Amino acid sequence: MAIHYYCRHCGVKLGSIEQVSVHSEVLGLDKLTEQERQDMVIYEPSGDIQIRAICEDCQESLERNPDYHQYDFLIH
Repeated sequence: MAIHYYCRHCGVKLGSIEQVSVHSEVLGLDKLTEQERQDMVIYEPSGDIQIRAICEDCQESLERNPDYHQYDFLIH
């Protein structure tokens, strides 16, 4: 099982954790609401987990241009 992090705005891969077992508390997933968990965590048929976060470039773009929050996907 692997955990892969991707930017939810531009799709860039942020990194991966290659471990057999990781508890959700270690990843901080227990801090998310049910809605946040549904929006951010994807369980793949292979057993891998995809977590949608935000990359630094998209975070900076959103801070400089707050109206970008209305878009699901950003190109930079």
